[in-house]
Amino acid sequence: MSVPAVQVFPGAYRDSLLLLSTTRAMQDGAGVSWATAVMATPAAVDELTGRGCPPGDLTGADANALVLAVGAADDRAATEALERGRAVIFAEAASPAEEPGRPAPRTVGEATTRLPEANVAVVSVPGPYAAVAAHSALSAGLHVLLFSDNVTLADEVELKERARRLGLLLMGPGAGTAVLAGVGLGFANAVTPGPVGVVAAAGTGAQEVMSLLDRWGIGVSQVIGVGGRDLSAAVGGLMAAEAVRALDADPATEVILLVSKPPDPGVARTVIGASRSTPVVAACLGMSAPDGRIEGAVLADTLEQGARQTAGILGRPVPGPAADLAEVIERAADRMAGPRRAVRGFFTGGTLCYEAQVVLSRALGPVYSNIPLRPEFGPPAPPGAHVCLDLGEEEYTKGRPHPMIDPAARTEIIRADAFGDDVAAVLLDVVLGYGSHSDPAGEIAGTCADLAANGTAVIAYVLGARSDRQGLDRQRRTLLDAGAIVTASAAEAARVAAAVAARQPALATVGRS
Repeated sequence: MSVPAVQVFPGAYRDSLLLLSTTRAMQDGAGVSWATAVMATPAAVDELTGRGCPPGDLTGADANALVLAVGAADDRAATEALERGRAVIFAEAASPAEEPGRPAPRTVGEATTRLPEANVAVVSVPGPYAAVAAHSALSAGLHVLLFSDNVTLADEVELKERARRLGLLLMGPGAGTAVLAGVGLGFANAVTPGPVGVVAAAGTGAQEVMSLLDRWGIGVSQVIGVGGRDLSAAVGGLMAAEAVRALDADPATEVILLVSKPPDPGVARTVIGASRSTPVVAACLGMSAPDGRIEGAVLADTLEQGARQTAGILGRPVPGPAADLAEVIERAADRMAGPRRAVRGFFTGGTLCYEAQVVLSRALGPVYSNIPLRPEFGPPAPPGAHVCLDLGEEEYTKGRPHPMIDPAARTEIIRADAFGDDVAAVLLDVVLGYGSHSDPAGEIAGTCADLAANGTAVIAYVLGARSDRQGLDRQRRTLLDAGAIVTASAAEAARVAAAVAARQPALATVGRS
């Protein structure tokens, strides 16, 4: 049983990126079962008390109070975890913008006077204040990565129209991933330079294609995240079009790969048409066209297919399917007892969850999207249903870190919902990179082993580049040792899950071109 420990620091507001880093630092230690660094919002306080933190420790804390909380095996492990958290959140080392004896800058404008070479600002403040901070950065002549969520549609359009007039990029809101001039921002991967420029309205979609291109020895020139609403009719692709123009003018970019959940078709055509000479591949999940093209661009309906089409334009070879894939599927089906047919997906990446729904629905029929499996989250899905859950959605992360940061929440849900007599296959993603947990495969391996022992097929995909700090090969080996089937792409994982559930190995290669 874990021992909860809490420390509260009134008036110590910190942005979400620093909170994520602090959470990760506290988790990375022996004996720690969970950890979180949060601001004491009502939802966060409710979550902490629900996890056993003494209510008295949180009395009087408000949304400007910083809370460090851990659950650990003993008092020593808890104390050490809190010390690691304090070291990160209250780091005394001066940043390049600070000078001895001089207070830290309080505005973006003041910071730019101390860092005149800076050209990008990362904005990570609560939604109601994010637009003001982003406008300040634009006024200072900076491109903006707007990490914050809960920015209004009107503010987003106003910011992007202003950025376009100024010749700047406004990436976001909710832009969690970018690679600019070789520097990864947010949840990026440690990828090598190459000839592909990525424009993405989907965070883990950007991570998937950049990682595939890295593993295939191709690499990326830039990855520009534009926010999930950018290709909607309401926003009109304002920033995606600017990103395409910028990459079209970039001599290091030979192909542009556009990544999105289903866009507005007219907006997609406008964005693709912004490239004058550089070929474009549009990986628009679930979107189709009679001739497989849109506005002259090659259209791909999965992320894997988009990366493969991009490699084809460059004339670069890519790996084929594993030679024993059909045999692996047959063995998994043979070990299964009873008439199991359901697939359950438990995802940390929202775009990977959506892609799995696209693939599974074509092979198996209707797939429920974020329909709860337990009554406390709402009316549950019917027995035997295929369900894919995006566990990064707000109803699952309320008061706790994203599951890419803290895998414990996903593990709890899997253990409660994946052992049903109707479940044939459990589909999982493990996302590596700068912002993710230090050992996500290790955190879930025990659950995978228990599922495999139960006769359930576990199909896992590790999204990562060769140089990611977690170790791509090590993470894959951990899952293989736990009895999981580990695939070469997220789309392949979904195809394998469908093949196991339907007892049809051939489904594992359908739609792979």
